[in-house]
Amino acid sequence: MYTTTQLDNGILKNYSVEPKTYYAQYPAPYEQRRYLIRGVIAALFISTLMLISALIS
Repeated sequence: MYTTTQLDNGILKNYSVEPKTYYAQYPAPYEQRRYLIRGVIAALFISTLMLISALIS
């Protein structure tokens, strides 16, 4: 067990080990197109569901 410090009354102060941080990279053009296509498909799906629910009610 990794312990950072111990207080005078015997209580241990345990802290989690933090992961190494890194900067995100800007998506490549093919990834941007893929995100756009998925967004369009999701918008069409939601629009279709809303239209169906409006027709049913």
